[in-house]
Amino acid sequence: MAEKQRKFFTYFHLHLVSDATGETLNAISRASCGQFESVKPIEHVYALVRSERQLDRALKAIEEAPGIVLYTIMNNALRLKLETRCKELKVPSLSVLDPILSKLGSYLGQEFSHKIGAQHELDAAYFERIEALNYTITHDDGQNTHELEHSHVVLVGVSRTSKTPTCMYLANRGIKAANVPVVQEAPLPPELETLKAPLVVGLIASAERLIQIRRNRLLSLQADLETDYVDQEAVRGEIIYARRLFERNKWPTIDVTRRSIEETAAAILSLLTEQRGSTTLPLEGFLPQQAV
Repeated sequence: MAEKQRKFFTYFHLHLVSDATGETLNAISRASCGQFESVKPIEHVYALVRSERQLDRALKAIEEAPGIVLYTIMNNALRLKLETRCKELKVPSLSVLDPILSKLGSYLGQEFSHKIGAQHELDAAYFERIEALNYTITHDDGQNTHELEHSHVVLVGVSRTSKTPTCMYLANRGIKAANVPVVQEAPLPPELETLKAPLVVGLIASAERLIQIRRNRLLSLQADLETDYVDQEAVRGEIIYARRLFERNKWPTIDVTRRSIEETAAAILSLLTEQRGSTTLPLEGFLPQQAV
């Protein structure tokens, strides 16, 4: 067998300077860098940069490890100082929100406010997300099924179909998400098949993928690998049982074999958008405007 070819990466310094938490910069930079093969950024993150002293620390680090600088700074004096110093150091810099704000301002006919961290204000949407997170935590893995009617979405699936992480991702979008495991030997909670308001979604994956994830889980726990939990025939039986269950209840099904958590959540949000036309779920602000 030919030896597997090693993959070599080109590394570069990426400086992310923000006057808020830096989450926006992180998301944009990773989405952008992901489009370039064989390169890896060495990230330097400077969050809550709101004074000259804080900016000077970031500039010193940029000077010591030159690389591209992405920033979200609303204060004009700090922006000017950052841009000027980057030009002196001959390192490229970019305010990542400027093109978006400029386009929005032109379309809306308004000037933007230059407010720092405006997306993190403690508004109603923030408290809805906190409430959704609390709900999701207390309704994980089949807990408190008598309260499932208060969910926005209920995920159903066999072990290791990413039910919990998908629910947590949805909760961060303000969606009250619960999940219920499918176990052949155990009946589903009776409340599940009589739900009216929540969207129930079945999650499925290939046997090969489930076995791989389950084996890794058992290895991390130093548990016995000789078990039906990772037996190919037993796992295939679980999947067939789950598919029939979903079909019988006419629940939409998502195959998560090759999906990331974000992609699975996006598919669920699309299903919620479709359902929104005939329900009164409080999803304004989290779904496309035309679905409201």
